[in-house]
Amino acid sequence: MNIAVLGAGSWGTTLAVLLAKKNYQVRLWAHRPEFAALLDKERENCRYLKGVLFPENLEVVDHLADLVSWSGMIVTAVPSQAVRETVGGFGGKDLDGKILVNVAKGIELGTGKRISEVLLEALPGLRANRIAALYGPSHAEEVAKDQPTTVVASSSSLETAEKVQEVFHTSRFRVYVNTDIVGVEIAGSVKNIIAIAAGISDGIGFGDNAKAAIITRGLAEISRLCIRLGGDPMTVSGLSGIGDLVVTCLSRHSRNRYVGEEIGRGRSLDDVVSNMNMVAEGVLTSRSVYDLGRTLGVDMPITQAVYEMLFEKKPVEQAILDLMTRDPKAERD
Repeated sequence: MNIAVLGAGSWGTTLAVLLAKKNYQVRLWAHRPEFAALLDKERENCRYLKGVLFPENLEVVDHLADLVSWSGMIVTAVPSQAVRETVGGFGGKDLDGKILVNVAKGIELGTGKRISEVLLEALPGLRANRIAALYGPSHAEEVAKDQPTTVVASSSSLETAEKVQEVFHTSRFRVYVNTDIVGVEIAGSVKNIIAIAAGISDGIGFGDNAKAAIITRGLAEISRLCIRLGGDPMTVSGLSGIGDLVVTCLSRHSRNRYVGEEIGRGRSLDDVVSNMNMVAEGVLTSRSVYDLGRTLGVDMPITQAVYEMLFEKKPVEQAILDLMTRDPKAERD
């Protein structure tokens, strides 16, 4: 199978290298032609993943439509808000028989759609049972160093999920399968918002008690939204849920936790984001999920607090006070 990886950030590059090491023919697509030329010349991604050399069977390209015709599997590793625009460049190519594997974690602004829904809407020739999500606690920096990692391949089709499992699974990158793509996408996307909240807690100097509360109550928010959208609440207890939530809230590699920490220290969102060379998906996802939760009538107080701090400039101290003085409730409410 020929495999195309769209997006030459740290995660797209990591997966392209992983697949090439498994002896697949891999082409890594970079949005900017000059960046593609640089990657091809240096044979490593010095901007996002320095020190990880490209195998010979990994090509770098910048022509999207030709790449679609060539590949049997397409991995979308661009930021979630860029997925629709990126696949719009497929140029109406025939997608029959191809599998699309999305690894971007987010909810689309304006539509509130999960990325699998975006792909179906943007690509009329694509069938839902040929889409998979590959999610889980998997920082590129560690996967690239061949450190043990476990993720889940999810699709409405078990056959598709198992094919993705077969393609990506290695002795250090263990892949489970799951057919609840709704739950996997919701859990894997909303956890980035909770990680921003955990980072804010770190930034203002709170301790382990506060972070444990954020993670636990954040998990409750994720579960409520998952159930409301028809997902299986058990999925939230798995790799794309609690697994990814814990690693994103705690890790020094987490961009979303970093954004929150800097906000907690008093920096503005614009200042933080403008000085990052990678995308923190939770920032824009907090807006889309806040809107989605209100539309669906789902109680999501941590998401609301993060949204208000990021986009309405609500003081951190006031947001925390509002969270802590909400009416007392039963834990399972």
